[in-house]
Amino acid sequence: MPKTVTERDFRLDMLNSLLTTPHRQLEKVAEIHELIMELDPIFYGHLAVWYQHNGDVRDHKEVFVAHLLTSGVSEHRDAGFMMLQEFPPYQVARVVDFMKQHRNKVPRSARTAVQRYLKTREDKPALFDRAVVRSRKAMKHLYAGLHIKPGERANAILFQDTPPEGSLPAMLKQLAKTQEPLEQARLIVEFRIPYAIAVGTIHQMTPTVLVALIDAMTPQEVINNLKSLKKQGAMDNTEVKALIDSKLDKAATANRVAAFKSQVAADAADLDPETVARLERITNEQVKRKGSINRPTALLVDKSGSMENAIEVGKQLAALISGITEAELYVYAFDNLPYAIAAQGKELSDWERAFQHIRAGGGTSIGAPLEAMRRRREKVEQLILVTDEGENAAPYFPKVYTTYCEELKVQPNVVIVRIGRYCDYIERSLTEQQVPVDTFVFEGDYYSLPNLIPLLARPSRLELLLEIMEISLPKRVDL
Repeated sequence: MPKTVTERDFRLDMLNSLLTTPHRQLEKVAEIHELIMELDPIFYGHLAVWYQHNGDVRDHKEVFVAHLLTSGVSEHRDAGFMMLQEFPPYQVARVVDFMKQHRNKVPRSARTAVQRYLKTREDKPALFDRAVVRSRKAMKHLYAGLHIKPGERANAILFQDTPPEGSLPAMLKQLAKTQEPLEQARLIVEFRIPYAIAVGTIHQMTPTVLVALIDAMTPQEVINNLKSLKKQGAMDNTEVKALIDSKLDKAATANRVAAFKSQVAADAADLDPETVARLERITNEQVKRKGSINRPTALLVDKSGSMENAIEVGKQLAALISGITEAELYVYAFDNLPYAIAAQGKELSDWERAFQHIRAGGGTSIGAPLEAMRRRREKVEQLILVTDEGENAAPYFPKVYTTYCEELKVQPNVVIVRIGRYCDYIERSLTEQQVPVDTFVFEGDYYSLPNLIPLLARPSRLELLLEIMEISLPKRVDL
């Protein structure tokens, strides 16, 4: 950890970290959390609450809550106490494990928070049963790991495997013994048995059973299980496919649907064009819910040698921005020369077609597309560079930027999305000129890109920071 860090540096690092998606490797995001917690605990608390409502990366949400629960600030502990209650069981278990492994403690208030979490579910049998069915291992881990004594009913279900008659776990046992599709469907509908559980219990997945399962699924669950549904033949049955389409249509405006999860599903499941188009619409609509861009924007995508990843990120960002912008958007790819790119629509498939002939190769002149914009009088208020910053050919970006500002009477903010083995040449050059510049490191997970929207949708970093600081920390409410 560096000994001296400027105020701008650590906040930049924190927001940069929010762009990464470490896939359940919480230790990879722990260091930056610890740094900002140490340097500015007040800001950290507000950022944690803001991210709980606006962020997409579960790993960060878990680390935020773990740090709040182990904080020396009482307001942090109260906020963490209440925020923990919103998590599903597997995330609560991961927060507890993180506290043990990385904070070396589970404070009494944190243990009390987990007790509250479990007691709330025990008091509502339907809620408890569904938590057990979905996350049995995590629920057992919470009781055993923190030495919390379960109630009589909870003990029977979790540790004695003797669920009471009429409970959801008991119905699962009955479902496993039932061979008649209509009876299976009845149990699934009546008890809203989750797809992921039922699919491992039912030996023959008939259309009747599939309809019952899909009807019980949330839009996000349908998206998450599209590959499995396709494998079960759901896409080949007209009635089942229509039900899936209906769920996907609802996902566009539903809460708790991750913006780019639908795109990940489309890439993984080898789906038909109509379903892929639906998933793209979901992505666009969910991204719109995060904010809109009201400033003219230019997206400059590095296509020089070894920049294949930059081209892919450029397509995703072009689709993301074009779907939410209410102002001009100019898109260029570049090596030594600029290549203006225009799509016929706003979907990712439209930008895929627009980029189809762009191939990585050549030198790097980041200034080339900006020079083309200067000549064409394309005036913008923010520039997004997708690059490794390795400029090696004229015209050079810092010099062109100065000329562009002087001639068009504007000073665009610059956002650099760093790809691959990057350097800091552009950032240093612009900082020396006192140009507003932000940098983010992209590490390979496209559905984390919507985290850029809060920055792109606001006139300045200061406005975003002020918005974060205005978020109130939740106060603990005792039962």
